[in-house]
Amino acid sequence: MSDVSLPSPPEARTAAVIPAAGRGVRLGPGAPKALRALNGTPMLIHAVRAMAASRAVSLVVVVAPPDGTAEVKTLLDAHALPERTDFVVVPGGDSRQESVKYGLDALPPGFDIVLVHDAARPLVPVDTVDAVIEAVRDGAPAVVPAVPLADTVKEVEPAAVAGESEPVVATPERARLRAVQTPQGFDRATLLRAHETVTEDVTDDASMVERLGVQVVVVPGHEEAFKVTRPLDLVLAEAVLARRRLNDGF
Repeated sequence: MSDVSLPSPPEARTAAVIPAAGRGVRLGPGAPKALRALNGTPMLIHAVRAMAASRAVSLVVVVAPPDGTAEVKTLLDAHALPERTDFVVVPGGDSRQESVKYGLDALPPGFDIVLVHDAARPLVPVDTVDAVIEAVRDGAPAVVPAVPLADTVKEVEPAAVAGESEPVVATPERARLRAVQTPQGFDRATLLRAHETVTEDVTDDASMVERLGVQVVVVPGHEEAFKVTRPLDLVLAEAVLARRRLNDGF
């Protein structure tokens, strides 16, 4: 028997896909949601930096509005981004699902782990990103960060007319519920199979993987990984950035 040790297998490489083609009408009129400014910097840049902050992420694919690819490329060039990370911009589609698929199509070979991250979650901490990647490396085909719910949730019969009262159908057990965040992490082959197989409209990529009958697991999310959807969320995001500047001394 040889006592020569074999080299360790290479660590799986990770890429992040950021769909940023939506307009975000609930934020009000103006630029597409991902290009709205937070502390003077577009949300998209914060989100890109959040992915690139993980040393495991070596490629970030930004899926831009179809008519805004050049603008997004210029935006990325104008802001300081980590040199160890490569950045690619591709045009998106009519839906989030289609945009993510275009981002996946742009990935070169050699990336076995894929993160899908909402541009509207600009403040996700790097520890959350790393926890998702680590869970995929440990063998989970699909991983989502999530937080417990603070509010009691009611299932209702939706009103036929907006604003009318809605009868309660059930009250789910809150302890079993989680609010899901991003980045969601996947084994690349599993995510590709989901996008090639599932045609129904779903709200996130993990739901597509669930439709395949593949187990999705949850890791702890973070309160700062909230989604910026309404004007009040912008105020909260500015407050988080102000606290970070105070804590970091700049």
